[in-house]
Amino acid sequence: MPGVHIENFGCRAARADGEAIGAQLHALAARESLTTDVVVVNTCSVTAEADRAARAYIRRAHRQNPSARIVVTGCYAQRAPQELAAMPGVSAVIGNSHKALASQIVFRLIQSSKQSPLCSHDQAGALVQIGQEHKDDAAQAAAAPPQVVWADDRFAHSFIEDTLLAPGAQTRPNLKIQEGCSNRCTFCVIPQTRGPSKSLPSAVVIKHVENFVAAGGNELVLSGINLGRWGRDLAGLPSTTLADLVRSIIEGTALPRLRLSSIEPMDWDEPLIRLMREFGGKRLALHAHLPLQSGSDSVLRRMHRRYRPWHYAGKVAELLRAAGPDLTLGADVMVGFPGESDAEFEETLNFIRALPFAYLHLFPFSPRPGTRGWALHAADPVPAVVVERRMAILRALAQEKSRRHRSRFIGRELSMITLQTGVTLASLGHTAALSGNFLPIELEGRFPANLLLTARVTGFNSEGELTASCSL
Repeated sequence: MPGVHIENFGCRAARADGEAIGAQLHALAARESLTTDVVVVNTCSVTAEADRAARAYIRRAHRQNPSARIVVTGCYAQRAPQELAAMPGVSAVIGNSHKALASQIVFRLIQSSKQSPLCSHDQAGALVQIGQEHKDDAAQAAAAPPQVVWADDRFAHSFIEDTLLAPGAQTRPNLKIQEGCSNRCTFCVIPQTRGPSKSLPSAVVIKHVENFVAAGGNELVLSGINLGRWGRDLAGLPSTTLADLVRSIIEGTALPRLRLSSIEPMDWDEPLIRLMREFGGKRLALHAHLPLQSGSDSVLRRMHRRYRPWHYAGKVAELLRAAGPDLTLGADVMVGFPGESDAEFEETLNFIRALPFAYLHLFPFSPRPGTRGWALHAADPVPAVVVERRMAILRALAQEKSRRHRSRFIGRELSMITLQTGVTLASLGHTAALSGNFLPIELEGRFPANLLLTARVTGFNSEGELTASCSL
């Protein structure tokens, strides 16, 4: 039978968008008689490689299923909609500006393929409820014939607020509470593809959390494009800082475990760090991801980052004092920023060596059209062979630091949540799990997903992940 498939690319916030669109479309598929498959490609555009991966997937999907309706959304769809619309098989391109209308636009595509009348009054009414100040957009999506490109620079419908979160395919779903970014880092295209920072009101966030708990959820991840900026645009309303919101969730709901996604170093303020001291390892996951990008002061300045290496190191020290050594610390590191010298790379290497990182997300610099980094790269690129050599050095260091951190927990008991387990692992009679401090676990025995339990860590598997056993 025809159905809906969502393919997600990119960050946690992007995945949250995809999960929300997927939930809406699967509900739509349950109500409507689909006559063709619908493939939604939720793209990233943070690097040229992300663009290439999305294009390759679109070509493959069209080749394997020529009759499918392919709908492209996400950051690439916002940055270069016409480029994607020109690809064979693409039925619609929905930028981030219109992604809250995605399910309704797909509905129109389905109706068009069946040559049916315009959508019902109820469907149009639901569209209007998305935003009273943008009734024209809602009415257009509900009543106009299908068009290929839906994107503009207003970002009027950038939040998808009405999707019910529940543990399912994603045991630990992402609740995106903040959209866009008002920073202007030299290398970043996100302000163009997602607009300025915008927050989901606290009452809406709390309602989502309560619904998730009522659905049986045990761990929820707060995510955002620039999560630490949550609430800055909600001046005059209660709970206008991220720390306020986190405290409201912990003290005002029954959510067993809350996890915070990536937060910029300088947004780890004293109230937020205090929460890690009070609730870390209990209701708040002992896990902090602070984007670094570079450990060189001169490179950070060229990047227009808002902190210096000593600021970053100071925040890490504060977090460790509050949370203790069991905290799992992660970072993003960019390699080969324009003009990065051997000496500047060595500064980054030494900086990373000195801090207790448990994992690193490493990626080479990728020039993005429309950013200052594009011109800097044209003037002073780092040769690809140099970038790859530096990446290899950092990969080796990251593996060493990761194993050192994980080794600390062998023989100890850790709280963890069971995940959806792949076929290969299940065939061994084992279960995938994730510890409260963000360590992947191969758990002996078969357990259902979304179960909170405590298990004793026994060693490493062949992939370098921890193994554990539980007496349940």
